[in-house]
Amino acid sequence: MSSIRLRQVEVDFPLYHNSARSLKKSVLAFSTKGNLARDALNRVMVRALGDVNLTLERGDRIGLVGANGAGKTTLLRVLAGIFEPTSGRVDIDGRVTAILDATVGLDPDSTGRENILLRGMYMNIHPKEMRSYVDEIIAFADLGSHIDMPARTYSSGMMVQLAFAISTCVPPEILLMDEWLAAGDARFLANAKKRMADFVSRSSILVFASHSMTLLREWCQTGILLERGEIVGAGPIAEVIAEYEKRSAA
Repeated sequence: MSSIRLRQVEVDFPLYHNSARSLKKSVLAFSTKGNLARDALNRVMVRALGDVNLTLERGDRIGLVGANGAGKTTLLRVLAGIFEPTSGRVDIDGRVTAILDATVGLDPDSTGRENILLRGMYMNIHPKEMRSYVDEIIAFADLGSHIDMPARTYSSGMMVQLAFAISTCVPPEILLMDEWLAAGDARFLANAKKRMADFVSRSSILVFASHSMTLLREWCQTGILLERGEIVGAGPIAEVIAEYEKRSAA
């Protein structure tokens, strides 16, 4: 059975700079947020997530709410295995499908057709299994003859279309989703939204970060409010959105 368990998870990033001036600028920018510290090597560290505890079970639909820089994307990347926590424990049971970045797992020098298998391996899907989805992916991506051209020749919209078609070819167990479909033509976007609604309904667990309160209300039952990398509120999605909007207006 699919599940996610995070225990006292923290993520720190070191600040690297080319000059003392840029260091001073960053320190001034972050100091008022209270998330600067120094590690054992005396490096300046920014705390992106602090003491995050979370338990999700089958059927959970969680919306991550918060301003830019609140930690939503960092949390999703921890769940996806892209970021390693500085401390704490992450236990995930189930196949994770992450729709976070249109370019992750795609090779610019390989054709669209070749990239289907490459991104499939990134998604931990064996090429033999992935080949059974190739025709359906190509049809949905609707790239025409470009499917046999190098991905570096694609526009940003074409890259999104290919990546989205690949990422949604297999029914998910655990679906992680950030702001998505920033590019793509109108016809593709309409088809993608229909496909995504079905994709979400078939997932065992959904964790969705978005600034669209409409989509959060539509797809999520529960909300988590993040500020400065910490969970500051949790509950029914409508209540969490209301609290976020109240804090934003203050």
